[in-house]
Amino acid sequence: MESSSLKNQRTYIPYAITFLAGASYGLTTVVIGQPLDTIKTRMQGIATTSNASISGATSMFRDLYGKEGIKGLYRGGLPLIIGGSLMRSAQFGVSAEAKGILDRCDIPSVKIFGIIDSFVLISGIAGGMGRALVEIPTDFFKIRRQVQSDLNTKLVVSEIWKQSLDGSSVTMFRNSILFASFIVYIDLSKQLVSNGYVPSILCTDDLSGLSPFAKGAICSNLAWLTCWPLDVVKTQRQSGNFNESGKTGILQLLKSNYKSGVLLRGLVPGLIRSSLSNGSSMVVYEYVHSTLSDLFGVTRTDIV
Repeated sequence: MESSSLKNQRTYIPYAITFLAGASYGLTTVVIGQPLDTIKTRMQGIATTSNASISGATSMFRDLYGKEGIKGLYRGGLPLIIGGSLMRSAQFGVSAEAKGILDRCDIPSVKIFGIIDSFVLISGIAGGMGRALVEIPTDFFKIRRQVQSDLNTKLVVSEIWKQSLDGSSVTMFRNSILFASFIVYIDLSKQLVSNGYVPSILCTDDLSGLSPFAKGAICSNLAWLTCWPLDVVKTQRQSGNFNESGKTGILQLLKSNYKSGVLLRGLVPGLIRSSLSNGSSMVVYEYVHSTLSDLFGVTRTDIV
């Protein structure tokens, strides 16, 4: 008979595996997606850039690469390598733990609109909030590095705790919607696959859901489209380039962006980056999670 301590260890191993797999997802996202993330962020965070167009993204890419080379495209990468691994680890780990708690409760899950699992939605929101707690300070520093070539590093470090909170509310709000949408779209994709509405080329061999790359690319893009205007506002708040107008509130910036036609600024490089990085990252996530789960002989508890 297993001792209570051994049982507790085996109970938490699946969650630890999910956190580790999430970290591998985050690291892969940074390595593959950082150049396009830099272009997307500069389009959103520099007030003089053009709207979300292919020509605007291409022009910015050529200009930045011509001046700074590969180093310029990976500008802001160091804080995101650290923060990116931790925040993806948090979003997957916290959502898995939240789903486990909800499943153990006596409260039944309900289907919103007949298709959205309430437990999945709540777990996604929790995962998004967990991600935001890590992302708020690290993403602030990343964005400042990406949009300001003459950034005074010593000044930023000395005031990091004060300035990093700028945009924290919109980051928390955006991430809650972003990851909840991502998890919900994955759950909906499983329903579509089981009902035969998805081409087999996009599905796993056992037709239990989308293949890892398709799942990461398609569901992440749908999630980003769900909250893209908030991502633009978040970048504007954290860039420090939109403070002179005095309109830095979420609603004020959304209204201003709508009037000026930049609600979707940076969308093209953003979605290309999302497809490549999240598709590849999900492949890595699935490999790490499955390998470690088999190694320790535990059942998966994640919800992706």
